[in-house]
Amino acid sequence: MPNADELTADEPTADEPTDAGSGLTTELERYLRHLGIERGRSPHTLAAYRRDLGRFFDSLTIAGVRDATAIEGEHVTSFARSLRDGPDPLAASSVARMLSSVRGFTRFLVDEGRIVVDPAAEIVAPKLPDRLPKALTIGQVEQLLAAAMVEGGAGGGAAGADVAGLRDRALLELLYATGARVSEAVGLNVDDLVGDAGTTDLVRLLGKGGKQRVVPVGSYARSALDAYLVQARPVLSARGRATPALFLGMRGARLSRQNAWLLIRAVAERAQLDATISPHSLRHSFATHLLQGGADVRVVQELLGHASVATTQIYTRVTADALRDMYVTAHPRAR
Repeated sequence: MPNADELTADEPTADEPTDAGSGLTTELERYLRHLGIERGRSPHTLAAYRRDLGRFFDSLTIAGVRDATAIEGEHVTSFARSLRDGPDPLAASSVARMLSSVRGFTRFLVDEGRIVVDPAAEIVAPKLPDRLPKALTIGQVEQLLAAAMVEGGAGGGAAGADVAGLRDRALLELLYATGARVSEAVGLNVDDLVGDAGTTDLVRLLGKGGKQRVVPVGSYARSALDAYLVQARPVLSARGRATPALFLGMRGARLSRQNAWLLIRAVAERAQLDATISPHSLRHSFATHLLQGGADVRVVQELLGHASVATTQIYTRVTADALRDMYVTAHPRAR
């Protein structure tokens, strides 16, 4: 099923209507309620399901299907073919995501007793190439963090330079120190920072499905957060309405996920890094560097908030590749 981490910032909301027949629309709404209430899916994820299934329903409407009980395997096969071979063919990853949405919907219909045979059961999604996450080197991370405090920050203008720079540095340090997703970081409130005697030792992160985890905060991130909270956040807070949000935009409201992406990209450009940097780059780097340092994969799984250790084990392949490259380079009889 679609992963929240794979969605762009400008997806439609979960309340957008679909043009499919009323019978299909009714089933869609029931399915989305099931995902939201019983499965704990976020509004952003629900919007992705609505968009993907809306496209499937459009194809059903063209085929004369107005009710979910009339969906047959040939309808799903035809839809999959149109995604791959239509006028604007989609990438394999997009096809796989849409077919995953369709399979989830048809399985729901079977579970609810609306249909007996799952029409999507035999559909095979395109095989995706293995894509290893790209982690920054430790040197690149240090270069990125140093660039966050360069004059101007991501706020623009000399007056906002120190304030924006302190905020940007605190956000970047926190992302790298905890492996937090950017949505988790911008969703933090001040009270989510936990510690004794005014220091921040732990942070409570709210992950996918509303699952909470507590992650340690290293000394560099603690210092950056303390500086931001004392010197910059009060200035930003005074520009807007009172809010418990930890990270604030230049107008005093909670920093949005989109603006977090933009400020990280701006810092990366100032750091003159060739790699394409995103908030997830710091999450990947966090996991990779922990494993390279000898951390147990189960510990990294817990810190990242992965439901399955299989998801975390992809990072062990990254470190294994690095070891192999080093071995080939260094050992006299490796080649």
